[in-house]
Amino acid sequence: MRLIIDRGASHGIAMQKHRRPLLTGAALTVAGAGAGMLAEYLLDPDQGRARRAKIRDRSARTTHRMSDDLSGISHNASNRGRGLVMGMRYRVTGRSADDAVLHDRVRAELGRCVSHPHALQVRVDGGMVTLTGDVLAAEEKAARRGVKRIPGVKGLHEQWTVHEEPGDVPTLQGTAHAKK
Repeated sequence: MRLIIDRGASHGIAMQKHRRPLLTGAALTVAGAGAGMLAEYLLDPDQGRARRAKIRDRSARTTHRMSDDLSGISHNASNRGRGLVMGMRYRVTGRSADDAVLHDRVRAELGRCVSHPHALQVRVDGGMVTLTGDVLAAEEKAARRGVKRIPGVKGLHEQWTVHEEPGDVPTLQGTAHAKK
């Protein structure tokens, strides 16, 4: 640190850091020796060409990998942004859907909620969903809740038959496929 007496507006003593040169004598000597060794290593008449080619190939590979990584990152960011926009658009406009789209949404949700979705028939009229067919008692509540949560469903009429066990009901036979 260097002490500087400032007789300006503050009438006080100010401290100022003394800046050193970037390379001093010893550091300059080491840097020069390192540069000379690197030049000798790369310009060697026997193996210098192979070493330079290896460095060139490694740098090209690194450049390509960085380019590919940046491309992947930009695609990821683009897809995430598009997903956010679609999600917001769905929240604004997805609440009103035509009956065909609503039918497909209900079928998809039933596929997640019940083990035998093929045992249920779906009818949609003006946002009112009517479910007929056979359902197991253990899955009835989840199916009802899942269908009611679908955007665009205005009401649900359950005209299905509830069964405690599959028993002799042909549509409830086979392995269960419910995911929830």
